Amino acid sequence: MTKKCGTIAIVGRPNVGKSTLINHILSNKISITSRRPQTTRHQVQGILTKEDTQFVFLDTPGIHHGRGKALNRYMNKAAIASLEGVDVVIFVVEALKWTDDDTRVLKLVEKVKAPVILCVNKVDSLKNRPQLMPFLAECQKKLNFDEIFPLCARRTSHVEQLVEMISKRLPESPWLYDAETITDRGMGFRITELVREKVMRVVGEELPYETTVTLEKCDLEAKCASIQAVIWVEREGQKPILIGEKGRRMKLIGEQARGDLEKLLQQKVFLQLWVKVKSGWSDDESVLSVLGYDDA
Repeated sequence: MTKKCGTIAIVGRPNVGKSTLINHILSNKISITSRRPQTTRHQVQGILTKEDTQFVFLDTPGIHHGRGKALNRYMNKAAIASLEGVDVVIFVVEALKWTDDDTRVLKLVEKVKAPVILCVNKVDSLKNRPQLMPFLAECQKKLNFDEIFPLCARRTSHVEQLVEMISKRLPESPWLYDAETITDRGMGFRITELVREKVMRVVGEELPYETTVTLEKCDLEAKCASIQAVIWVEREGQKPILIGEKGRRMKLIGEQARGDLEKLLQQKVFLQLWVKVKSGWSDDESVLSVLGYDDA
């Protein structure tokens, strides 16, 4: 059997649905999601092996105007690095909403020699559908895309069509991973990301982006997994926001995280969470490295 294999970078500005798309392609949650932009901070590989073809998808942070803190520079670096040497680029934009950040991504995509498929996401939520065709025509003028594909990332038929488009453009090559592998990320990373997702979903806009999660203990050998994690903030005043009145928010974060972790690990989970302060961590490159932001 002749095998095909290739890497596919999924790029776009923050909050256009890149992580939702890759999770639906894989039918497996490898990237966390929330309504807040810049939820994804790391480059994450998701692997789909289908018949004779292996697709290696690169989910990336949203490319944005990031001259601010070291964390922003890290995320942009991780996203830009994903475009190097890939076989296909999936450029995701939101239907009827072209922004300055989309233009920034376009300027990077223009330099890539690989085929570029423009996915126009969230078409299912359009209230004015007649405007879609003129929007697609304007997009085609910006770059001679190989394909322009209106998409609802949650719709199975759309995802299957997109995978077929990609498959036609992948080279004959040995597979990079075993057929059973779904991501390059270890379990510790996936655990801390699930906890961070619940922090962002429960606290929402009240808590600044300067929040991250690290593992203190992870014992998966027992019948009931024992996990201890620290949620880091930058200022003392952020702790009560995260903890909530009488600890209610922390309790909710823990309950939601435990539910997802039990699904991921397929076993009962005993989860303990603490909130700690590390002043200025998001703008200190050495601290970022210690906290796991060193893979871009």
